[in-house]
Amino acid sequence: MGNLNREALSLYLVTDRTLSLGQPLPEIVRGAVRGGTTMVQLREKSCDTREFVELGRALHEMLQPAGIPLIVNDRADIAQVIGAEGVHIGQHDMAYADARRLLGPEAIIGLSVENDEQARECRSFAGLDYIAASPVFATPTKTDTATALGLKGVQHLRQVVGPALPMVAIGGVNRTNIPAILRSGADGVAVVSAICSAPSPEAAARELGAAIKQAKP
Repeated sequence: MGNLNREALSLYLVTDRTLSLGQPLPEIVRGAVRGGTTMVQLREKSCDTREFVELGRALHEMLQPAGIPLIVNDRADIAQVIGAEGVHIGQHDMAYADARRLLGPEAIIGLSVENDEQARECRSFAGLDYIAASPVFATPTKTDTATALGLKGVQHLRQVVGPALPMVAIGGVNRTNIPAILRSGADGVAVVSAICSAPSPEAAARELGAAIKQAKP
């Protein structure tokens, strides 16, 4: 089991440079952190390995002093090389057991879960740190995702995995639907375009964070 504080999932930024409106990624992340982002996932689907490593190192150096975990999407090898706090894997990425073996017991490892079957299976993954219920609502950010879960689907996944396993919700999240998502059993929300495509990532993160604070008991 890694060093995940459940509160770190409150406002989880997943990066996407294709949605950044020309803003450099480090600037988006810096603004998001000033605005209250609690965790950052570096997701890169199209850059080469060397660039991925350089970008990851730069973000890690920025986030470490603030105590904000950096999670690398898919690439456990890059997470290991740059000393990131963990990795997030999808259903078609490296198997959980292999990622845990590679990164060790202290790494934070999260897993995307899209349906009942995957939720039941992940209960047997010893030390899994969190799951991402995906997607809650339909979103143009990712076109290869499963059918939207809806709020009832998030609620059902929470029942399947039980109360102990932290869960973040991703897909179509905005400040107006955050209260309902958290009431459905998610510990926090993960956002992409809501911050990456905002004219001011700092202001966007602040607004989302305020909605989360108001919604949490």
